Amino acid sequence: MVKRVAVTGSSGLIGGALRRHLTQRGDTVLRVVRREPQGPDELQWDPSRGELDAAALVDVDAVVNLAGVGIGDKRWDAEHKREVERSRTDATGTVAQALVQVKELTGRSIRLVNASAVGYYGDRGDEVLTEQSPPGQDFLAGVVTRWEEATQPAVDAGLSVACARTGLVMSPDGGAFSPLLLLGKLGLGGPMGTGREWWPWITLVDEVAALTHLIDHDEVVGPVNLVAPTPARQKDIARELGRALHRPAFVPAPRFALRIVVGEFADSIIASQRLEPQVLTESGFGFEHADLTSAVRWLVR
Repeated sequence: MVKRVAVTGSSGLIGGALRRHLTQRGDTVLRVVRREPQGPDELQWDPSRGELDAAALVDVDAVVNLAGVGIGDKRWDAEHKREVERSRTDATGTVAQALVQVKELTGRSIRLVNASAVGYYGDRGDEVLTEQSPPGQDFLAGVVTRWEEATQPAVDAGLSVACARTGLVMSPDGGAFSPLLLLGKLGLGGPMGTGREWWPWITLVDEVAALTHLIDHDEVVGPVNLVAPTPARQKDIARELGRALHRPAFVPAPRFALRIVVGEFADSIIASQRLEPQVLTESGFGFEHADLTSAVRWLVR
C-alpha cells in the first residue's frame, strides 16, 4: 500500500537515503524543513519554538523524526553538549505534540518512528545487550534516555511509537565509517583503543530498510536496536577494511591520542557495545548485509 510519510532531518545522510528509497518504492514523502518551503512537498517547522502545524499532518500515515545536530560535528564543550540534547528533545517533543493534536482533532493515529542511538547503553565491555538492557551512565546515555522520553506524550495518547536505536552506520558518503575508510586507504586504518571493543555496526542499506520496516510494521513499538546481527570487535573491523582495501591495518590509535584529536567524544568512539537486534529480527526483518565481510565489501565498492 502506498504511504504518505513525513520526514524530519531529510537532508542528512540517513534522511536523504530514506527519502530516496521511499520515493522509489512509490510512497509520497513530505519533507519537514526549517527554511521557507520550496514546494508542496515541504512543510516548515521550528522545533526550538515547538512549532509544527498539526493540520498539515492529518493525511500522513507515518512520521520519521531524524532531526538533531551531529554529535561529532565539533569538539565537545558545554554549549555543544547542550545543543546535542536540546536539538533532539525539542524536535521529538514538537513532533509528539503535533501528532497528539492530530488525534484529538481527527481521531487518526499516526505512526511515529523516532531516531535514537546505541549511545543509550554506554560502554559495557563484553556484556550482551538487547532492548531490555538498562541504560549506561555517561553523557550520551543520559541524552538518549531523555530523547526517548520526549516521545511519551504520543505514547500516552495511544499512538504507535518506535525508537530506532541506530548503531554506527557504514557508508562511503558520510557517517562514522567515512573517516575510517579514508584512513584505511592511506594505510592508517588500524584499531582504536585496545581494538577489543565491540562496535554495533549497520550498513546504510540495512539502516534504510530497517526504518522502512518500522514504518510498515506499526505493531513494533518501543526501543528497537538498528544494528547488524553479527557485532564485531573494532580490531576485526579494521582488519577487514584493510583486507578489502589491500592496505595494512595494524597500527593502533590509543585512547589518549584520540582524545587529543577529538576531545571527550573519543570515549564514545571507542565504547564497547555488544548489541543484538532482537526486536528487529523477531519482527521478521532480514538483513542484506548480515556479516562483516559482505558489509565491508559493499562499503569499499
